[in-house]
Amino acid sequence: IAWTRPDKMKRTEVGVFLPKFKLEEHYDMESLLRNLGILDAFEGGKADFSGMSAQGGLFLSKVLHKSYVEVDEEGAEEDAAAIFRVPLCGKILPTFIPDHPFLFFIRHNKTNSILFCGKFASP
Repeated sequence: IAWTRPDKMKRTEVGVFLPKFKLEEHYDMESLLRNLGILDAFEGGKADFSGMSAQGGLFLSKVLHKSYVEVDEEGAEEDAAAIFRVPLCGKILPTFIPDHPFLFFIRHNKTNSILFCGKFASP
């Protein structure tokens, strides 16, 4: 998606006032991995994890994926007052107050890789 590409974005200073929220989700990955053709890993006689352990007979019984994002408002009262302050230089920043559903991305700055994306649906 073009609008998520860092080279299509421009740096803009904005006052952001996020609500406190916590999102978590978990998935049982076994059926997905089996659909991708990873079958032997789940079968005791066929799985080969010799690169991980010299102990034989290892196989996967369950694969779970859990994701968790928490945004904390610590210091929010002090920051919320900043909306009404006028900087000495007279520059007034545009503000983003998400009182509606929004998408968010967590990006690794060094590699410009998007590590996590989510949708907050009920502020």
